[in-house]
Amino acid sequence: MSTRATDTADYSTEDKIVALYELQKIDSKIDEINKLKGELPLEVQDLEDEIAGLETRIANITAEVDELSRGVKAKKEEIEQAKTQIAKYEEQQNHVRNNREYDSLSKEIEFQKLEIELSEKRIKEGNAEIKVKKKQIEDAREVLEGRRLDLTNKKSELESIDEETAKEIEVLTVQSQAAAARIDERLLSAYQRIRHNVHNGLAVVTVKRDACGGCYNRIPPQRQFDIRMSKKIIVCEYCGRILVSDLLDREDEQQ
Repeated sequence: MSTRATDTADYSTEDKIVALYELQKIDSKIDEINKLKGELPLEVQDLEDEIAGLETRIANITAEVDELSRGVKAKKEEIEQAKTQIAKYEEQQNHVRNNREYDSLSKEIEFQKLEIELSEKRIKEGNAEIKVKKKQIEDAREVLEGRRLDLTNKKSELESIDEETAKEIEVLTVQSQAAAARIDERLLSAYQRIRHNVHNGLAVVTVKRDACGGCYNRIPPQRQFDIRMSKKIIVCEYCGRILVSDLLDREDEQQ
């Protein structure tokens, strides 16, 4: 048996029901505080993800520009080499001994000129692509700057709420832990599971006007009596929430 099970064994079922309802009220207060943040945590995460994506995009396009620039530079070097070859062949043509040698050199010159034309075409295409990609980088950086500003504002707003509510959350967390310590693991696990599955986080509700405080379905009189006796854990047969007596609310009002 775990230490927690041993610790909670000293508490009666009624004690555990009271602790459950106290825990629910504390957690509901924490939920209300978290509602102040609204969608801010998700918005901050989305902005951080978008910024990371933009930074990666800019880095990738920059790498592509660098690769294209190296290609353009290589083609320019090839042009210079071709021009050097042409000059050499033209010089050799001045010293040929027959037409066959002259024609052979002419073909080499023509080939180098074609290589120059092809390289110039590749340079033109490369420069055009570089221009397009630099515009993409410029646009992405403009968007990135805006997203960074949005992130700064959202983080500032979130931090402000956190600072304002930090003390209250700290107190409520201590109270929540104290209430949870009076509940055995199995029951606490069930409570947490129900909280996770219902839209408003209410796992423990009172019976009000003969109906479940969670789904508002009618609770039979005998079942209401059992709930008020607090001898066992009773859940709503319609929504699965844990039901407690509305007398607990009245006790709170009298305190």
